[in-house]
Amino acid sequence: GFLEDGILVRDARRTRRRYLGSWSFPWDVVAVLPTELLCLLPGVPRVPGVPAARANRCLRVPRLFEAFDRCETRTGWPNAFRMAKLMLYLLLGIHWHACLYFALSARLGLGTDPWVCPSFPRLLRRYLHSFYISTLVLAMVGDTPAAQREEELLFLTAGFLLAVLGFATITGSISTVIVNLSSAASALYPEAGPVRRYLRARGAGGRLAARVARWHQHLRAQRKLPAEWRVLQHLPRGLRAEVAASVHLAALQRVGLFRGWERGVLRQLVLRLRPQVFGPGEFVCRRGDVGREMYFIREGRLAVLAADGVTQLAVLGEGLYFGEISLINIKGNMAGNRRTANILSIGYSDLFCLGKEDLAEVLAEFPSARAAMEAKGRELLLRMGQLDTGAEAAALAAEAEAERRLRGLEAALEGLQTRAARLLAQLEASALRMALRVRRLEGRLQ
Repeated sequence: GFLEDGILVRDARRTRRRYLGSWSFPWDVVAVLPTELLCLLPGVPRVPGVPAARANRCLRVPRLFEAFDRCETRTGWPNAFRMAKLMLYLLLGIHWHACLYFALSARLGLGTDPWVCPSFPRLLRRYLHSFYISTLVLAMVGDTPAAQREEELLFLTAGFLLAVLGFATITGSISTVIVNLSSAASALYPEAGPVRRYLRARGAGGRLAARVARWHQHLRAQRKLPAEWRVLQHLPRGLRAEVAASVHLAALQRVGLFRGWERGVLRQLVLRLRPQVFGPGEFVCRRGDVGREMYFIREGRLAVLAADGVTQLAVLGEGLYFGEISLINIKGNMAGNRRTANILSIGYSDLFCLGKEDLAEVLAEFPSARAAMEAKGRELLLRMGQLDTGAEAAALAAEAEAERRLRGLEAALEGLQTRAARLLAQLEASALRMALRVRRLEGRLQ
């Protein structure tokens, strides 16, 4: 296919017509012509496979590089592909150097001195010997036969110079691949080194540094990606929503709170979720803390502890959630925006975190989801004995009174606007009549 006004065209006839009218078509035709048949002409050496007769195949090199670029951008293992491409270039360079070495040996005479290729009866043995000598020269290993003639000295000198250039290129390419691997890993996983160096500089190593190291090791071993938002930040919002939904929507739909919610709400929520991983014995939240996030359990188990921080009241597992009471303003909530329990991670727990501002922004767009969430929160507060029904009734009455006063103010403001519009119309009519009288008087005076 090809792009036309930003749209990918896959129609075969249009693609064929566009290709036949492009500059690539004549070059491709010349590249595939069977020019080796020229060896059958009189006066041309009747040697099969003359390299010069197939020189037109080199016109396909730009196509080869284009194929490499497309494959590198589409494959899931770009660094492995770069290494394979580098090894291909290396083997191809040694092969060409071996061919030149054999051609020079054939010109000087096979087996005439220790440097040239011996006159082995089998062609494969000659090629392997030439390839071996070229590998020693280009790898700068040494241990090559001593050159006897000027041509041999010049060939070796040129080979060593090419080896220096090739070695620098290969070293640079390998270092680039290693840097890319490191940068790709750091884009997905946080680095443990800075935290450990900070603890060491502050003299707080020991068990705490070991916990940090184990946490980072768990992230890499289990392929947890807490920094995935940095990977998706360059995508347009629609595509970012599709990617995030394909990864997290199934886990979000297992949460009991969201069963029955429309898909649009979940697609808005999934863009705002932040994955977090808590280690064994780590408190996710403590009783009395100000609640700014709610959590959804994707994997792992968490213990709900009493006020003493030791007595275990319940165990939360996959698909459950907590912390929503602190985020939604339920009337009569005696805890306010404070946490009502201690939540402790039993093992490694993979959670989704949703901030208060993000939740309010989504619920403002979907009133039915907000009503459902408030109803479930009120039910939970009733079970916990944290809901003051009297305060709730008073708050509802105050809200109704405020709504009544607001409607009264709106009606009064609408009446004032109507009167102001009427007075403005009267003023404009009076000004028009006054202008007509002035014009009439001016006409009489003239």
